[in-house]
Amino acid sequence: MTTDATRRLRAGTFIPLKAPDAVMQQLLDHFGEHGEASGNGSAWSVDFDIGRASAALKPGGIAFQVEAGDDTSLSFLQWSVVEHVLEYAPGETPDISWTGGIRAGAPLPYFREMRVVSARLVTPRMRRLTLAGPDLSRFGHDGIHVRLLLPSRPGVTVVWPVMSSDGRQAWPEGERPVSRVYTIRRIDVAAGEIDIDFVLHEGDEMPGAYFGFTAEAGMTVGMTGPGGGNLKPAPDYLFLGDETALPAISRMLEDLPTTATARAFIEIADDGERQELAARPGQDVNWLSRGGRPAGTTNLLADTLSSLAANIAASDTYIWAGCEFSAARSIRAQLKHLVGLPRGRSQVTSYWRRGLSGEVMD
Repeated sequence: MTTDATRRLRAGTFIPLKAPDAVMQQLLDHFGEHGEASGNGSAWSVDFDIGRASAALKPGGIAFQVEAGDDTSLSFLQWSVVEHVLEYAPGETPDISWTGGIRAGAPLPYFREMRVVSARLVTPRMRRLTLAGPDLSRFGHDGIHVRLLLPSRPGVTVVWPVMSSDGRQAWPEGERPVSRVYTIRRIDVAAGEIDIDFVLHEGDEMPGAYFGFTAEAGMTVGMTGPGGGNLKPAPDYLFLGDETALPAISRMLEDLPTTATARAFIEIADDGERQELAARPGQDVNWLSRGGRPAGTTNLLADTLSSLAANIAASDTYIWAGCEFSAARSIRAQLKHLVGLPRGRSQVTSYWRRGLSGEVMD
């Protein structure tokens, strides 16, 4: 969590609402799941890894203040406050304007224009792009995921987002890019480079896979981030994922403290998709081959969890899973009913959904 010394930047706003007391409580309940909360439904503060958000109930609305140590973190907190207020006050369109922070119309502090410098196949179905850009230091901590802004179709010129007065993104006139979330597989801040691994799904209707397959040196792409947070401290970890989660699992294994043990079970199309991961002593990597079956049609990950369930609940294991939507739902159900894992000891994310292009919200 942040300290007073790291919260140097501040921004504030008052958001008028019809039922501010109800929104205040919902915000506290939600933010309290992701940070260290203090206060009550009339005035509260929540400390996150990247900064602090505070709120005070006022006649006709809520006054907010966010504090952080850098522009990116401050902007993320502004964005999160506004997005969740609008979620918990459906149908309302309050006029929101912040004092402090980044001025409206300025470039987003968490945006970089990146240039492709090289590309190579890691496996027959995964291609690694090396991207170069300026000032990547903020992308080296507090999150391993980025959002790439890609052309919606070949040959189109897209516009990049700027800061809005309400703390979110605003778009100039022009063709907007499509966005997809990826893991930073490697980052070299000094050289200004990152590596992104693309799973090469079939079909031109998948702009992320299409860009990963066709990208050449000199092409440009937008990037925002970082996001995804950090793993909670634990003595032992269990990672479950398909090939879309392989870059994230690889990064997390590399970043674990030497005192932690870990097991990883990774579903892949076939044995040709295995990678040489830099697993340390105490880390066990297992490959689950679909044997030619289509992605998103097997129970390999859920069956693996079921086989381990008897020993998980009584241990201090933290479980992380990233996979197809249906597989993620099955894993969540097992964690709740079969394993009985206490709250806060798992994170399960849907990376994609079979038959659909684009991001999955679950």
